[in-house]
Amino acid sequence: MPRFLNRRSQKIGMRPGSLVSAENTGLGAPVISVMDYGPDHCHERDHVNISELKQVPPPDAVAWVNVIGVHDADIMAEIGQIFGVHPLTLEDIMNTGHRPKCEDFDSYLFITLKMLTFNTTACVIESEQVSLIVTNNCVITFQERPGDVFDAIRDRVRSGKGRVTKMKTDYLAYALIDAIVDNYFLILETIGDHIETLEADLLLKADYKAMKMVHHFKRELLFMRKAVWPLRDLINGTQRKEAELITDETVMYYRDIYDHSIQVIDTLEVYRDMIAGIQDVYLSSTGNRLNEIMKVLTLFAAIFIPLTFIAGIYGMNFDNMPELRWKWGYFGVLGVMVSLAAGMFFFFKKKKWL
Repeated sequence: MPRFLNRRSQKIGMRPGSLVSAENTGLGAPVISVMDYGPDHCHERDHVNISELKQVPPPDAVAWVNVIGVHDADIMAEIGQIFGVHPLTLEDIMNTGHRPKCEDFDSYLFITLKMLTFNTTACVIESEQVSLIVTNNCVITFQERPGDVFDAIRDRVRSGKGRVTKMKTDYLAYALIDAIVDNYFLILETIGDHIETLEADLLLKADYKAMKMVHHFKRELLFMRKAVWPLRDLINGTQRKEAELITDETVMYYRDIYDHSIQVIDTLEVYRDMIAGIQDVYLSSTGNRLNEIMKVLTLFAAIFIPLTFIAGIYGMNFDNMPELRWKWGYFGVLGVMVSLAAGMFFFFKKKKWL
């Protein structure tokens, strides 16, 4: 349940816009990298100092500033001062439990969404909040930890291929969001393969371990749904006419992301229906198996009831029971009991009850 709840107890009593450093993150100082590019050039720098950001971006260029680590309040405050980011925006960037959203400020566009990856070892979806500050000539991305899905975009910028080096910052923001959304499809394909395998296994045998995995993937889909569902409102926010940073030339690309987000949500709902169907199949199979067991036990009990009746009669201690003194009485009673049991057994087989 901790993945579904946002812990904000450390912010209680503080004024709005207060920046709180995260504790025990396991990360060192935030790492800043800068790519400034244009139609005919691309310059890339890693491990950039805060003071160097004041010269970003150079004239006639677009800059992509990537900050890995949002746990240091002092560095975040300095970045906010350099680029004119509102304290409330910095607070939202550092509090990584926010739902995806888009906010339009006077000088920049603030976008936050979830970058999801699938851990194949533990079969769990891992989430990381990615925040974007989009200005006229700069895009600042904030990540919680190293590793992302933006390598293809970096390669396109380095090679100078595609529209990204010829367009403005709104297109770069689109490309980053599109890369995150496209990765959702890869996660859904992986989960879909697992669900189909579990469905086939449960149809062959109602295994409790397989059912536990079904419940596990049900929770993972719920977790993913929480991260993906607000995407529709986010993309609609980028298409509003009030968002002046999004040009008419780029709006059509954001509509494409909207279509992709709808496809992701529809696929999520299909998988949730499949999970519910698998659970119904499991419960039905378990119920049918229990009914078969009870039927067999009931039929065997029906066979032994008359045998118990006969054994009970001859187990009474009355003196006047002629069969007790008959030489072949024991064998005769056993023969009757065996014949009766065999007759009932074949009768049940003929009726296809066994």
